[in-house]
Amino acid sequence: METTVQATTYLNYINGNWQAATSEDVIASINPANKEIVGYVQSSTREDLNEAVQAAKVAQKLWKKLSGVERGNLLFKAADMIEKNIDDIAKTMTREMGKTFPEAKGETARGVAILRFYAGEGMRKMGDIIPASDGTALQFSKRVPLGVVGLITPWNFPVAIPIWKTAPALIYGNTVVLKPATETAVTAAKIVECFDQAGFPNGVINLVTGKGSVIGQGLAEHEDIAAVSFTGSNTIGKQIEMAAAARGAKYQLEMGGKNPLIVANDADVDLAVAAVMSGGLKSTGQKCTCSSRVIVQSGVYEEFKNKLVAEVRKIKVGNGLDSDTWMGPCASEGQYNTVKYYIQKGIEDGAKILVGGDSPESEELNNGFYVNPTVFDEVTSSMTIAQEEIFGPVIALMKVETIEEAIAVANDVEFGLSASIFTKDITSILTFIDDIEAGLVRVNYETAGVELQAPFGGMKASSSHSREQGEAAKEFFTTTKTVFIKG
Repeated sequence: METTVQATTYLNYINGNWQAATSEDVIASINPANKEIVGYVQSSTREDLNEAVQAAKVAQKLWKKLSGVERGNLLFKAADMIEKNIDDIAKTMTREMGKTFPEAKGETARGVAILRFYAGEGMRKMGDIIPASDGTALQFSKRVPLGVVGLITPWNFPVAIPIWKTAPALIYGNTVVLKPATETAVTAAKIVECFDQAGFPNGVINLVTGKGSVIGQGLAEHEDIAAVSFTGSNTIGKQIEMAAAARGAKYQLEMGGKNPLIVANDADVDLAVAAVMSGGLKSTGQKCTCSSRVIVQSGVYEEFKNKLVAEVRKIKVGNGLDSDTWMGPCASEGQYNTVKYYIQKGIEDGAKILVGGDSPESEELNNGFYVNPTVFDEVTSSMTIAQEEIFGPVIALMKVETIEEAIAVANDVEFGLSASIFTKDITSILTFIDDIEAGLVRVNYETAGVELQAPFGGMKASSSHSREQGEAAKEFFTTTKTVFIKG
Protein backbone atom coordinates (compact mmCIF):
# COMPACT_ATOMS: atom_id res chain seq x y z
CA MET A 1 0.00 0.00 0.00
CA GLU A 2 1.25 3.44 -0.83
CA THR A 3 1.88 5.80 2.05
CA THR A 4 1.77 9.56 2.10
CA VAL A 5 3.95 11.08 4.81
CA GLN A 6 2.17 14.41 4.48
CA ALA A 7 -1.22 12.89 5.36
CA THR A 8 -2.90 14.94 8.10
CA THR A 9 -4.18 13.41 11.31
CA TYR A 10 -7.68 14.66 12.11
CA LEU A 11 -8.88 14.90 15.70
CA ASN A 12 -12.16 14.46 17.49
CA TYR A 13 -14.17 17.61 18.18
CA ILE A 14 -15.46 17.61 21.75
CA ASN A 15 -16.82 20.58 23.71
CA GLY A 16 -15.44 23.04 21.18
CA ASN A 17 -11.93 21.55 21.18
CA TRP A 18 -10.04 19.41 18.68
CA GLN A 19 -8.44 16.58 20.63
CA ALA A 20 -6.85 13.19 20.18
CA ALA A 21 -8.58 10.02 21.36
CA THR A 22 -7.48 8.57 24.67
CA SER A 23 -6.30 5.43 22.89
CA GLU A 24 -3.81 7.41 20.75
CA ASP A 25 -4.71 4.98 17.92
CA VAL A 26 -5.60 6.25 14.45
CA ILE A 27 -7.34 4.83 11.39
CA ALA A 28 -6.14 5.51 7.84
CA SER A 29 -8.62 6.82 5.28
CA ILE A 30 -7.75 5.26 1.93
CA ASN A 31 -8.39 6.73 -1.52
CA PRO A 32 -10.16 3.95 -3.46
CA ALA A 33 -8.85 5.31 -6.76
CA ASN A 34 -5.19 4.65 -5.98
CA LYS A 35 -4.87 3.50 -2.34
CA GLU A 36 -3.12 6.67 -1.20
CA ILE A 37 -3.71 7.73 2.39
CA VAL A 38 -6.04 10.72 2.47
CA GLY A 39 -5.61 11.25 6.19
CA TYR A 40 -5.81 9.63 9.59
CA VAL A 41 -8.75 9.80 12.01
CA GLN A 42 -9.09 8.88 15.64
CA SER A 43 -9.88 5.35 16.80
CA SER A 44 -11.87 6.51 19.79
CA THR A 45 -12.88 4.69 22.97
CA ARG A 46 -15.99 4.69 25.12
CA GLU A 47 -14.15 7.16 27.35
CA ASP A 48 -13.96 9.62 24.47
CA LEU A 49 -17.64 9.04 23.71
CA ASN A 50 -18.62 9.62 27.33
CA GLU A 51 -16.75 12.92 27.32
CA ALA A 52 -18.56 14.04 24.17
CA VAL A 53 -21.99 13.02 25.49
CA GLN A 54 -21.37 14.82 28.77
CA ALA A 55 -20.32 17.98 26.91
CA ALA A 56 -23.45 17.79 24.76
CA LYS A 57 -25.62 17.21 27.82
CA VAL A 58 -24.31 20.33 29.54
CA ALA A 59 -24.52 22.42 26.39
CA GLN A 60 -28.10 21.40 25.67
CA LYS A 61 -29.38 23.18 28.77
CA LEU A 62 -28.41 26.55 27.31
CA TRP A 63 -28.85 25.66 23.62
CA LYS A 64 -32.53 24.85 24.05
CA LYS A 65 -33.06 28.24 25.73
CA LEU A 66 -32.01 30.10 22.58
CA SER A 67 -34.78 31.17 20.26
CA GLY A 68 -35.30 29.32 17.01
CA VAL A 69 -34.18 32.46 15.21
CA GLU A 70 -30.88 32.51 17.13
CA ARG A 71 -30.21 28.86 16.41
CA GLY A 72 -31.20 29.40 12.79
CA ASN A 73 -28.75 32.26 12.40
CA LEU A 74 -25.92 29.92 13.37
CA LEU A 75 -27.09 27.36 10.83
CA PHE A 76 -27.06 30.08 8.18
CA LYS A 77 -23.46 30.87 9.14
CA ALA A 78 -22.49 27.18 8.91
CA ALA A 79 -24.04 27.03 5.45
CA ASP A 80 -22.00 30.06 4.40
CA MET A 81 -18.79 28.46 5.67
CA ILE A 82 -19.43 25.21 3.81
CA GLU A 83 -20.26 27.13 0.65
CA LYS A 84 -17.00 29.06 1.02
CA ASN A 85 -15.05 25.79 1.28
CA ILE A 86 -17.10 23.80 -1.23
CA ASP A 87 -14.24 22.88 -3.58
CA ASP A 88 -11.97 21.62 -0.80
CA ILE A 89 -14.76 19.59 0.82
CA ALA A 90 -15.86 18.11 -2.50
CA LYS A 91 -12.30 17.19 -3.46
CA THR A 92 -11.81 15.50 -0.10
CA MET A 93 -15.03 13.56 -0.61
CA THR A 94 -13.91 12.36 -4.04
CA ARG A 95 -10.53 11.30 -2.66
CA GLU A 96 -12.12 9.48 0.28
CA MET A 97 -14.97 7.57 -1.39
CA GLY A 98 -14.44 7.85 -5.13
CA LYS A 99 -17.52 9.61 -6.51
CA THR A 100 -16.76 12.08 -9.28
CA PHE A 101 -15.88 15.66 -8.36
CA PRO A 102 -19.03 17.13 -10.00
CA GLU A 103 -21.18 14.71 -7.98
CA ALA A 104 -19.26 15.54 -4.80
CA LYS A 105 -19.62 19.26 -5.40
CA GLY A 106 -23.32 18.84 -6.09
CA GLU A 107 -23.74 16.91 -2.85
CA THR A 108 -21.91 19.58 -0.88
CA ALA A 109 -24.12 22.26 -2.40
CA ARG A 110 -27.10 20.18 -1.35
CA GLY A 111 -25.74 20.19 2.21
CA VAL A 112 -25.66 23.99 2.08
CA ALA A 113 -29.28 24.05 0.89
CA ILE A 114 -30.35 21.67 3.67
CA LEU A 115 -28.76 23.88 6.32
CA ARG A 116 -30.53 26.95 4.96
CA PHE A 117 -33.86 25.12 4.83
CA TYR A 118 -33.63 24.15 8.49
CA ALA A 119 -32.28 27.55 9.48
CA GLY A 120 -35.63 28.86 8.24
CA GLU A 121 -37.43 26.33 10.44
CA GLY A 122 -36.34 28.45 13.39
CA MET A 123 -39.03 30.97 12.42
CA ARG A 124 -41.86 28.49 11.94
CA LYS A 125 -44.47 27.40 14.46
CA MET A 126 -43.65 24.77 17.06
CA GLY A 127 -47.11 24.14 18.44
CA ASP A 128 -50.87 24.69 18.23
CA ILE A 129 -53.64 26.32 20.23
CA ILE A 130 -56.15 23.63 21.24
CA PRO A 131 -59.68 24.44 22.49
CA ALA A 132 -60.14 23.62 26.18
CA SER A 133 -63.36 22.29 27.66
CA ASP A 134 -63.08 25.07 30.24
CA GLY A 135 -63.78 28.34 28.42
CA THR A 136 -61.64 30.29 30.88
CA ALA A 137 -58.52 28.18 30.30
CA LEU A 138 -55.78 28.28 27.67
CA GLN A 139 -54.61 24.98 26.20
CA PHE A 140 -51.80 24.55 23.70
CA SER A 141 -49.16 22.11 22.54
CA LYS A 142 -45.52 22.86 22.00
CA ARG A 143 -42.72 20.89 20.39
CA VAL A 144 -39.71 20.48 22.68
CA PRO A 145 -36.27 18.96 22.07
CA LEU A 146 -35.33 15.45 23.13
CA GLY A 147 -31.91 16.28 24.59
CA VAL A 148 -28.66 14.77 23.27
CA VAL A 149 -28.99 12.83 20.02
CA GLY A 150 -26.52 10.41 18.47
CA LEU A 151 -26.08 10.48 14.70
CA ILE A 152 -24.50 7.51 12.91
CA THR A 153 -23.86 8.18 9.25
CA PRO A 154 -22.59 6.16 6.24
CA TRP A 155 -19.81 6.69 3.70
CA ASN A 156 -21.86 7.00 0.51
CA PHE A 157 -23.16 10.55 1.17
CA PRO A 158 -20.57 11.90 3.61
CA VAL A 159 -21.84 15.50 3.48
CA ALA A 160 -25.57 15.32 2.75
CA ILE A 161 -26.55 12.65 5.27
CA PRO A 162 -24.66 14.04 8.30
CA ILE A 163 -26.13 17.46 7.53
CA TRP A 164 -29.69 16.28 6.97
CA LYS A 165 -29.54 14.70 10.42
CA THR A 166 -27.54 17.40 12.20
CA ALA A 167 -29.45 20.44 10.92
CA PRO A 168 -32.94 19.46 12.17
CA ALA A 169 -31.53 18.05 15.40
CA LEU A 170 -29.90 21.40 16.15
CA ILE A 171 -32.65 23.77 15.00
CA TYR A 172 -35.18 22.00 17.23
CA GLY A 173 -32.98 22.49 20.30
CA ASN A 174 -31.06 19.23 20.63
CA THR A 175 -27.29 18.85 20.86
CA VAL A 176 -25.41 16.33 18.76
CA VAL A 177 -22.75 13.64 18.91
CA LEU A 178 -21.85 12.65 15.34
CA LYS A 179 -20.22 9.33 14.52
CA PRO A 180 -19.39 9.24 10.77
CA ALA A 181 -18.23 6.21 8.80
CA THR A 182 -14.47 5.87 9.22
CA GLU A 183 -14.09 5.60 5.42
CA THR A 184 -15.18 9.24 5.06
CA ALA A 185 -14.38 10.69 8.47
CA VAL A 186 -11.94 13.24 7.02
CA THR A 187 -14.81 14.76 5.05
CA ALA A 188 -16.90 14.79 8.23
CA ALA A 189 -14.12 16.62 10.07
CA LYS A 190 -14.05 19.31 7.38
CA ILE A 191 -17.82 19.77 7.77
CA VAL A 192 -17.55 20.07 11.54
CA GLU A 193 -14.72 22.61 11.06
CA CYS A 194 -17.29 24.79 9.29
CA PHE A 195 -19.68 24.52 12.26
CA ASP A 196 -16.81 25.47 14.55
CA GLN A 197 -15.91 28.49 12.40
CA ALA A 198 -19.59 29.52 12.38
CA GLY A 199 -19.39 30.07 16.13
CA PHE A 200 -21.59 27.32 17.58
CA PRO A 201 -21.38 27.19 21.39
CA ASN A 202 -19.06 24.60 22.88
CA GLY A 203 -20.62 21.15 23.18
CA VAL A 204 -23.53 21.76 20.83
CA ILE A 205 -21.98 19.66 18.08
CA ASN A 206 -19.39 16.96 18.77
CA LEU A 207 -17.51 14.64 16.41
CA VAL A 208 -16.21 11.27 17.61
CA THR A 209 -14.66 8.92 15.07
CA GLY A 210 -13.88 5.25 15.47
CA LYS A 211 -15.15 1.73 15.07
CA GLY A 212 -18.89 1.23 14.77
CA SER A 213 -18.80 -1.58 17.33
CA VAL A 214 -17.37 0.86 19.88
CA ILE A 215 -18.75 4.34 19.11
CA GLY A 216 -21.88 3.51 17.13
CA GLN A 217 -22.99 0.80 19.53
CA GLY A 218 -21.93 3.02 22.40
CA LEU A 219 -24.29 5.76 21.25
CA ALA A 220 -27.17 3.30 21.04
CA GLU A 221 -26.47 2.01 24.55
CA HIS A 222 -25.62 5.30 26.27
CA GLU A 223 -28.11 6.27 28.97
CA ASP A 224 -27.72 10.00 28.21
CA ILE A 225 -28.44 9.67 24.49
CA ALA A 226 -32.14 10.42 24.08
CA ALA A 227 -32.36 9.33 20.45
CA VAL A 228 -30.26 7.72 17.73
CA SER A 229 -30.60 8.38 14.00
CA PHE A 230 -28.82 5.78 11.87
CA THR A 231 -28.27 5.28 8.16
CA GLY A 232 -26.49 2.13 7.02
CA SER A 233 -26.85 -1.61 6.61
CA ASN A 234 -29.78 -3.68 7.85
CA THR A 235 -27.51 -5.83 9.99
CA ILE A 236 -26.08 -2.89 11.96
CA GLY A 237 -29.43 -1.13 11.99
CA LYS A 238 -31.04 -4.03 13.82
CA GLN A 239 -28.27 -3.95 16.43
CA ILE A 240 -28.86 -0.23 16.95
CA GLU A 241 -32.60 -0.85 17.20
CA MET A 242 -32.27 -3.54 19.85
CA ALA A 243 -29.85 -1.51 21.97
CA ALA A 244 -31.94 1.68 21.83
CA ALA A 245 -35.26 -0.09 22.36
CA ALA A 246 -33.90 -2.01 25.33
CA ARG A 247 -33.51 1.24 27.27
CA GLY A 248 -36.54 3.03 25.83
CA ALA A 249 -34.61 5.49 23.65
CA LYS A 250 -36.03 6.85 20.43
CA TYR A 251 -34.44 5.51 17.26
CA GLN A 252 -34.62 6.13 13.54
CA LEU A 253 -33.23 3.69 10.96
CA GLU A 254 -32.74 4.18 7.22
CA MET A 255 -31.33 0.99 5.77
CA GLY A 256 -31.21 -0.94 2.52
CA GLY A 257 -33.06 -0.87 -0.75
CA LYS A 258 -33.55 -3.09 -3.79
CA ASN A 259 -35.26 -0.47 -5.84
CA PRO A 260 -37.31 -1.34 -8.93
CA LEU A 261 -37.76 0.77 -12.03
CA ILE A 262 -40.63 -0.40 -14.24
CA VAL A 263 -40.64 0.31 -17.97
CA ALA A 264 -44.10 -0.08 -19.55
CA ASN A 265 -44.79 -0.82 -23.19
CA ASP A 266 -45.89 2.78 -23.77
CA ALA A 267 -42.88 4.34 -22.02
CA ASP A 268 -40.50 6.86 -23.49
CA VAL A 269 -37.67 4.33 -23.79
CA ASP A 270 -34.91 6.91 -24.19
CA LEU A 271 -36.07 8.71 -21.06
CA ALA A 272 -36.17 5.42 -19.14
CA VAL A 273 -32.66 4.47 -20.28
CA ALA A 274 -31.34 7.85 -19.15
CA ALA A 275 -33.01 7.37 -15.76
CA VAL A 276 -31.42 3.95 -15.29
CA MET A 277 -28.02 5.31 -16.26
CA SER A 278 -28.29 8.14 -13.74
CA GLY A 279 -30.25 6.41 -10.99
CA GLY A 280 -28.53 3.05 -11.28
CA LEU A 281 -24.91 3.80 -12.08
CA LYS A 282 -24.04 7.31 -10.92
CA SER A 283 -21.98 7.25 -7.70
CA THR A 284 -20.94 3.75 -8.83
CA GLY A 285 -24.39 2.48 -7.82
CA GLN A 286 -23.61 3.23 -4.18
CA LYS A 287 -26.92 4.84 -3.28
CA CYS A 288 -29.61 3.28 -1.13
CA THR A 289 -32.14 4.55 -3.69
CA CYS A 290 -30.30 3.36 -6.82
CA SER A 291 -32.18 1.42 -9.51
CA SER A 292 -30.86 -2.12 -9.11
CA ARG A 293 -33.78 -3.97 -10.71
CA VAL A 294 -35.19 -2.81 -14.05
CA ILE A 295 -38.49 -4.54 -14.80
CA VAL A 296 -39.45 -4.16 -18.45
CA GLN A 297 -42.60 -5.15 -20.31
CA SER A 298 -41.95 -7.56 -23.16
CA GLY A 299 -43.18 -5.17 -25.86
CA VAL A 300 -40.18 -2.85 -25.39
CA TYR A 301 -37.76 -5.21 -23.71
CA GLU A 302 -35.37 -5.72 -26.63
CA GLU A 303 -35.36 -2.05 -27.58
CA PHE A 304 -34.73 -0.97 -24.02
CA LYS A 305 -32.03 -3.59 -23.46
CA ASN A 306 -30.11 -2.70 -26.61
CA LYS A 307 -30.23 1.03 -25.94
CA LEU A 308 -29.17 0.59 -22.31
CA VAL A 309 -26.21 -1.63 -23.19
CA ALA A 310 -25.10 0.82 -25.88
CA GLU A 311 -25.10 3.67 -23.33
CA VAL A 312 -23.33 1.62 -20.66
CA ARG A 313 -20.54 0.79 -23.09
CA LYS A 314 -19.84 4.54 -23.42
CA ILE A 315 -19.15 4.99 -19.70
CA LYS A 316 -15.65 6.21 -18.83
CA VAL A 317 -14.49 4.60 -15.60
CA GLY A 318 -11.65 6.30 -13.74
CA ASN A 319 -10.44 8.53 -10.94
CA GLY A 320 -13.25 10.83 -9.84
CA LEU A 321 -10.93 13.84 -9.99
CA ASP A 322 -10.36 13.37 -13.73
CA SER A 323 -12.67 15.63 -15.71
CA ASP A 324 -13.61 12.96 -18.25
CA THR A 325 -14.53 10.31 -15.68
CA TRP A 326 -18.22 9.37 -15.64
CA MET A 327 -18.00 6.69 -12.91
CA GLY A 328 -15.41 6.32 -10.17
CA PRO A 329 -14.23 3.29 -8.17
CA CYS A 330 -16.05 1.38 -5.48
CA ALA A 331 -15.60 3.20 -2.19
CA SER A 332 -13.37 0.60 -0.55
CA GLU A 333 -11.72 -2.75 -1.02
CA GLY A 334 -14.50 -4.36 1.00
CA GLN A 335 -17.19 -2.87 -1.23
CA TYR A 336 -15.22 -3.88 -4.34
CA ASN A 337 -15.09 -7.48 -3.09
CA THR A 338 -18.82 -7.40 -2.32
CA VAL A 339 -19.68 -6.25 -5.84
CA LYS A 340 -17.42 -8.89 -7.39
CA TYR A 341 -19.07 -11.54 -5.22
CA TYR A 342 -22.55 -10.61 -6.43
CA ILE A 343 -21.45 -10.55 -10.06
CA GLN A 344 -20.11 -14.08 -9.68
CA LYS A 345 -23.26 -15.12 -7.84
CA GLY A 346 -25.38 -13.79 -10.71
CA ILE A 347 -23.43 -15.89 -13.19
CA GLU A 348 -23.74 -18.99 -11.00
CA ASP A 349 -27.50 -18.50 -10.66
CA GLY A 350 -27.92 -18.44 -14.45
CA ALA A 351 -28.18 -14.75 -15.29
CA LYS A 352 -26.47 -13.58 -18.47
CA ILE A 353 -23.98 -10.70 -18.54
CA LEU A 354 -24.69 -8.29 -21.40
CA VAL A 355 -21.91 -5.85 -20.59
CA GLY A 356 -19.31 -5.46 -17.82
CA GLY A 357 -18.76 -8.00 -15.09
CA ASP A 358 -15.03 -7.33 -15.00
CA SER A 359 -12.57 -4.59 -14.08
CA PRO A 360 -11.05 -2.00 -16.45
CA GLU A 361 -7.97 -3.17 -18.32
CA SER A 362 -6.23 0.22 -18.09
CA GLU A 363 -2.90 -0.11 -16.32
CA GLU A 364 -3.32 3.24 -14.57
CA LEU A 365 -6.42 1.87 -12.80
CA ASN A 366 -4.81 -1.35 -11.56
CA ASN A 367 -4.17 0.10 -8.13
CA GLY A 368 -7.77 1.11 -7.46
CA PHE A 369 -11.04 -0.62 -6.64
CA TYR A 370 -12.64 -0.36 -10.06
CA VAL A 371 -15.49 -2.45 -11.48
CA ASN A 372 -16.95 -1.93 -14.92
CA PRO A 373 -20.69 -1.13 -14.93
CA THR A 374 -22.54 -4.41 -15.35
CA VAL A 375 -25.91 -5.31 -16.85
CA PHE A 376 -27.45 -8.75 -16.33
CA ASP A 377 -30.14 -10.25 -18.57
CA GLU A 378 -32.53 -13.14 -17.91
CA VAL A 379 -32.80 -12.36 -14.20
CA THR A 380 -35.61 -13.93 -12.15
CA SER A 381 -36.90 -13.01 -8.69
CA SER A 382 -35.45 -16.15 -7.14
CA MET A 383 -31.88 -15.09 -7.94
CA THR A 384 -29.68 -13.55 -5.28
CA ILE A 385 -28.92 -10.48 -7.42
CA ALA A 386 -32.67 -9.80 -7.59
CA GLN A 387 -33.14 -10.02 -3.82
CA GLU A 388 -30.08 -8.67 -2.02
CA GLU A 389 -28.71 -5.14 -2.02
CA ILE A 390 -25.44 -5.05 -3.98
CA PHE A 391 -24.56 -1.36 -3.55
CA GLY A 392 -22.58 -1.28 -6.76
CA PRO A 393 -22.86 -0.64 -10.51
CA VAL A 394 -24.90 -3.77 -11.24
CA ILE A 395 -28.29 -3.69 -12.99
CA ALA A 396 -30.61 -6.69 -13.23
CA LEU A 397 -32.99 -6.73 -16.20
CA MET A 398 -36.26 -8.61 -15.67
CA LYS A 399 -38.88 -9.23 -18.36
CA VAL A 400 -42.63 -9.21 -17.58
CA GLU A 401 -45.86 -9.27 -19.61
CA THR A 402 -48.20 -6.96 -17.69
CA ILE A 403 -48.06 -3.99 -15.34
CA GLU A 404 -49.67 -6.11 -12.64
CA GLU A 405 -46.90 -8.67 -12.99
CA ALA A 406 -44.31 -5.88 -12.92
CA ILE A 407 -45.67 -4.53 -9.64
CA ALA A 408 -45.79 -8.03 -8.14
CA VAL A 409 -42.15 -8.60 -9.09
CA ALA A 410 -41.21 -5.16 -7.78
CA ASN A 411 -42.79 -5.96 -4.40
CA ASP A 412 -41.20 -9.43 -4.18
CA VAL A 413 -38.29 -8.34 -1.96
CA GLU A 414 -37.86 -7.55 1.73
CA PHE A 415 -37.07 -3.89 1.00
CA GLY A 416 -39.35 -0.96 0.18
CA LEU A 417 -37.34 2.21 -0.14
CA SER A 418 -37.90 3.77 -3.58
CA ALA A 419 -39.57 2.74 -6.84
CA SER A 420 -40.30 4.24 -10.23
CA ILE A 421 -42.44 3.60 -13.29
CA PHE A 422 -42.15 4.91 -16.84
CA THR A 423 -45.50 5.01 -18.60
CA LYS A 424 -47.96 7.43 -20.20
CA ASP A 425 -51.05 5.53 -19.03
CA ILE A 426 -52.88 7.16 -16.12
CA THR A 427 -54.43 3.88 -15.00
CA SER A 428 -51.01 2.25 -14.77
CA ILE A 429 -49.69 5.27 -12.89
CA LEU A 430 -52.50 5.23 -10.31
CA THR A 431 -52.27 1.46 -9.89
CA PHE A 432 -48.53 1.72 -9.33
CA ILE A 433 -48.89 4.51 -6.78
CA ASP A 434 -51.48 2.54 -4.82
CA ASP A 435 -49.93 -0.93 -4.99
CA ILE A 436 -46.17 -0.42 -4.87
CA GLU A 437 -44.63 -1.06 -1.45
CA ALA A 438 -42.15 1.79 -1.22
CA GLY A 439 -41.74 4.99 0.76
CA LEU A 440 -40.59 7.03 -2.23
CA VAL A 441 -42.64 6.65 -5.41
CA ARG A 442 -41.76 8.33 -8.70
CA VAL A 443 -43.36 8.46 -12.11
CA ASN A 444 -41.24 8.99 -15.23
CA TYR A 445 -38.22 9.79 -13.12
CA GLU A 446 -35.25 7.90 -11.68
CA THR A 447 -35.48 6.10 -8.33
CA ALA A 448 -32.41 7.78 -6.84
CA GLY A 449 -32.35 11.00 -4.88
CA VAL A 450 -34.91 12.86 -2.82
CA GLU A 451 -36.08 16.45 -2.50
CA LEU A 452 -34.65 17.94 0.70
CA GLN A 453 -38.00 19.55 1.60
CA ALA A 454 -39.92 16.26 1.29
CA PRO A 455 -40.19 13.37 3.77
CA PHE A 456 -37.76 10.52 3.08
CA GLY A 457 -37.85 6.93 4.31
CA GLY A 458 -38.86 3.42 3.37
CA MET A 459 -41.31 0.63 4.06
CA LYS A 460 -40.74 -2.98 5.08
CA ALA A 461 -37.09 -3.73 5.97
CA SER A 462 -35.84 -0.44 4.55
CA SER A 463 -36.56 1.67 7.60
CA SER A 464 -38.00 1.97 11.09
CA HIS A 465 -40.96 3.77 9.47
CA SER A 466 -40.06 7.25 10.66
CA ARG A 467 -39.18 9.89 8.09
CA GLU A 468 -36.22 12.18 7.56
CA GLN A 469 -35.86 15.59 5.88
CA GLY A 470 -38.44 18.28 5.27
CA GLU A 471 -40.82 19.18 8.08
CA ALA A 472 -41.16 15.46 8.83
CA ALA A 473 -37.83 15.62 10.70
CA LYS A 474 -39.63 17.54 13.44
CA GLU A 475 -41.57 14.39 14.30
CA PHE A 476 -38.39 12.52 15.21
CA PHE A 477 -36.23 15.22 16.77
CA THR A 478 -38.89 16.63 19.10
CA THR A 479 -41.60 15.44 21.44
CA THR A 480 -44.91 17.10 22.22
CA LYS A 481 -45.70 18.85 25.49
CA THR A 482 -49.34 19.74 26.12
CA VAL A 483 -49.98 22.77 28.32
CA PHE A 484 -53.20 23.70 30.17
CA ILE A 485 -53.37 27.08 31.90
CA LYS A 486 -56.22 28.01 34.22
CA GLY A 487 -56.39 31.67 35.16
